Amino acid sequence: MRSFTARAPLALLLALPLLAGCLERGRSPVAESMGDDDQYCQANGTVKIGSPEYVACRKDRDVQRQNAEARTDRKQRDLGEYMMNHPDVH
Repeated sequence: MRSFTARAPLALLLALPLLAGCLERGRSPVAESMGDDDQYCQANGTVKIGSPEYVACRKDRDVQRQNAEARTDRKQRDLGEYMMNHPDVH
């Protein structure tokens, strides 16, 4: 019984980095690289939150992000297909 209680914290300590990696899931690298949309759309200082220009800017940023994520997904899919079709290439 004593050895089990001594091993439990060690096992948790070893599993902690793996669990921390799960927290990163869901955050797109594309979204991270594009930065904050609010700051971007207000960069020139004349656009107010809620104005038609601000709304259009945010929509444009959404479209840009979606297109970038679609390109990234397509590249990943193409790489997977290439690897499946060419198993002999290292």
